[in-house]
Amino acid sequence: MTFGSSSPYQAIIPALHAGLLDCNPRYTERIAMSQTATAPANAEKRYAVHRADLPLSCPLPSMALWNSHPRVYLAIEDAPGGDVQCPYCGAHFVLAD
Repeated sequence: MTFGSSSPYQAIIPALHAGLLDCNPRYTERIAMSQTATAPANAEKRYAVHRADLPLSCPLPSMALWNSHPRVYLAIEDAPGGDVQCPYCGAHFVLAD
C-alpha cells in the first residue's frame, strides 16, 4: 500500500518501524513526543508523576526506547499509597497529586 506525499501516515510509518510508537491507535497522539525522546531510559530510580501524565508507562514517553526494556503500563492510580514499581527495571513511580 502506498500513501501520497501529503498523507499523515508518512510520519507514523517510520516511527512504527523504528520502534518509537506503540501500535495502539489510542496513543498515536504521542508521535511528536516519541520522535523527540532524548532523555536516557531508566536513568533514575525514582520518578514523581502527575495525574495529567496518566496513563503511566515505563519507560516514560519522554525516554528513548531503543536502549530500554519493553514498554509496560503501570496502574499507579489504583495502587495503595499512589506508588508502583516497574517489574522490568525496578524504577519507583510516585503519584505527586
